[in-house]
Amino acid sequence: MRTPNTNKPARASRERPEPALISQEQVLRVFIDNPNKVLAYRQLSRRLGVTTKQQREEIFAHLKKLRHSNVITLLQNDEYRLTDPASASAIAAAVSGEKTSKNGPKPGKAARPVEAEFGQDPVVHRRRSAGFDHADDSGRIDRRSDANTVIGTVDLASPKFAFVVPEGGGDDIRVFTDQLKFALQGDVVRVRLRGSRDGRPVGDVVEVLKRERPEIVGQLQVQGTLGFVKSDNRKVYFEAFIPPQNLNGARHGDKVQVRLTEFPSDNHRQPVGEVLRSFGPAGGNEAEINAIMAEFGLPFEFPAGVEDDAEAISDVITAEEIGRRRDFRPITTFTIDPDNAKDFDDALSIRQLENGHWEIGVHIADVTHYVRLGTDLEKEGKHRATSVYLVDRVIPMLPERLSNGLCSLRPHEDKLTFSAVFEIDENGKLHDEWFGKTIIHSDRRFTYEEAQERIEGLDSDFTREVNVLNDLAKKIHAARFRAGAISFETQEVKFRLDENGKPLGVYVKERKDAHKLIEEFMLLANRKVAEFVFNKKKTKPRLTMVYRTHDAPEPERLENFALFAQKFGYTLDLNNPKKLSKELNQLSEAVVGKPEQNVIQGLAIRTMAKAIYTTEPLGHFGLAFAHYSHFTSPIRRYPDMMAHRLLEHYLHNGKSVDVEPVEEECKHSSNREKLAANAERASIKYKQVEFMQDEVGNVFKGVVSGFNERGMYIEIEENKCEGMVRLSDIPGDTFELDKDNYRIVGRGSKRIIQFGDELQVVVKSANLLDRTIDFDLVDNRPESEKRRDAEHKKERGRDQHRDAGKPRGYRPDSAKGGKRRR
Repeated sequence: MRTPNTNKPARASRERPEPALISQEQVLRVFIDNPNKVLAYRQLSRRLGVTTKQQREEIFAHLKKLRHSNVITLLQNDEYRLTDPASASAIAAAVSGEKTSKNGPKPGKAARPVEAEFGQDPVVHRRRSAGFDHADDSGRIDRRSDANTVIGTVDLASPKFAFVVPEGGGDDIRVFTDQLKFALQGDVVRVRLRGSRDGRPVGDVVEVLKRERPEIVGQLQVQGTLGFVKSDNRKVYFEAFIPPQNLNGARHGDKVQVRLTEFPSDNHRQPVGEVLRSFGPAGGNEAEINAIMAEFGLPFEFPAGVEDDAEAISDVITAEEIGRRRDFRPITTFTIDPDNAKDFDDALSIRQLENGHWEIGVHIADVTHYVRLGTDLEKEGKHRATSVYLVDRVIPMLPERLSNGLCSLRPHEDKLTFSAVFEIDENGKLHDEWFGKTIIHSDRRFTYEEAQERIEGLDSDFTREVNVLNDLAKKIHAARFRAGAISFETQEVKFRLDENGKPLGVYVKERKDAHKLIEEFMLLANRKVAEFVFNKKKTKPRLTMVYRTHDAPEPERLENFALFAQKFGYTLDLNNPKKLSKELNQLSEAVVGKPEQNVIQGLAIRTMAKAIYTTEPLGHFGLAFAHYSHFTSPIRRYPDMMAHRLLEHYLHNGKSVDVEPVEEECKHSSNREKLAANAERASIKYKQVEFMQDEVGNVFKGVVSGFNERGMYIEIEENKCEGMVRLSDIPGDTFELDKDNYRIVGRGSKRIIQFGDELQVVVKSANLLDRTIDFDLVDNRPESEKRRDAEHKKERGRDQHRDAGKPRGYRPDSAKGGKRRR
């Protein structure tokens, strides 16, 4: 037997060195070197080169001590800042052992002015305009360029980078945020190209030509007399510095709107701003909803001139005006709307003709009769372009005098309307149509619930008429789907609020036959108006019209969606484009009631192209209409008002109008619609977080709805609130993202969690300021799976113990025998 050599030298080259300790001085030095920045734990660990759990624990311990010493301040979650940035120099001197006298800094070291630290030195940094940085007095931009630069519009993607969309077309240019010159969403910039990365052009902003909206909204942090605001919009990559004279009465912790007034040339400094308005302490309903309105540039009130225009409109309907219109007042007419609606912009009339067919009138408020071109009222409506529906309020496109008064088709009142009237047989086949100005008198105001009761058997007023309309709507619906319409739709989240706006409950709005009835007749009117204008002039160029178009999805996106659906056992045949709608509808029906329903239907909608307004008659893929417009909601959508004016013009045999200004208004309306949708989602998310604050510690069943490198998103089934389970918080294993297969995989256990999996989660926290919900995973796997995982871990532990003393690179004997080294 060979005696072990106990004097063998240690194999230092094969042993890993002990990780260096992280000192409090090292942590503090990061803050001193960045006195005006908010630093999160992740940033600290990256700067300090942290690699081990021990080092992480050391950092947390140092942060705790520095907080208790009031050297740094915890702002929110794990974000910190020097309590008094102005004292950074003194702290640095103390840390490095330098002594400062009572009268000032050490001789030979000039005191650095506080203003200069924040880009405020008036000698060095001249105040610049917050508006058109490089435009003449008319607002026109100097677009002279050269071969190496491109002019485009900024589209922020994340706090790390943005895309610049070139004006002349071509590939978007990736620009990292430290090279953006503090440009924000929608700003027009000049970019110098400097190569490519991952096949995409990369560049740097050399000049901001136009600042579209130099404002941010966020929570004010006041340190001494200095203010700092970090935007609520997570894509905004910088903070604003607010000098004392620009606080304008705002206090620490307030939600504020800030206008940026100075943009330093040095990326290591911060833009300077002034508080435009304070909404009060962050977290309150009014403060947060008003902040959302400000963040998305939504108006708080109508200008005085607009209100004056509205109030000056007469409500008298003259005999002369009635004489110019088709009179529907004797015909049975009613509205069907949500129970809390006030602006009734559509009504249905119904009567049976002598030939047995049904005459159905779709009557739309004649808004353009009251809102005249060129008035302040019309200009404001054009600018707003749409009403915005936040969770607890409506921001109307038109003043209440019109939206809830003159133009609202209230019961038992004569109202002026613009109508599409159809003759339809009992099989839902269309025989005739008519478009023109009308006057109606609504006999009844139905809520959706009241109309649904009559459909479900209640024998009451207008039960027969409602059921005839419902039967016809179902036949029109069936014909639409035979033509290739697609049925995917998102679930609409609604809240029950108390008098203070606090959510008492969250529920998903259920769409029943009464909703679908109204929808089908509105779709019919919109389609037929578009077809009428398109076909009125048989030769090109066609008459200019506002169309609502929806392109077919891109093949690559469809293929990705098909692969995603396949993970759940659903197969999509994409080989025959003519059968695509049938394939998608079959999938939509198959997922109804399944845990993955909302995930798959939501992704299907995101796979589709976005519907837009345009003068190009490109058709609507999702509805399977060759031509489609928006005609039925002029109280809340400006494109409908445009369609009304154009239709009236062409009914009087007017010539085609100039296409360019109409196209510009279409683009503006599409952009405002997108902005309104984002604001509505932000308000919903805020209320969901507020609702979940009272559920912290409670367990819910949820569905995996998304992944990123940090964690997985879970959507609670009963209330559709979505939150994150951080991968680092899942006990017992280290999980990694398998992006290509829409899942995460345990490194040791090989446990797989994928899209659509049902899991139980406990609510860990709900942060109103960040509008985020955090969950912890409840291990609800079958006991057999838990035991198998436990045995696997034990086996791994035994293997690791057995191999602990073996050289690095050792592998057990392979099936072919022998030992291998890497």
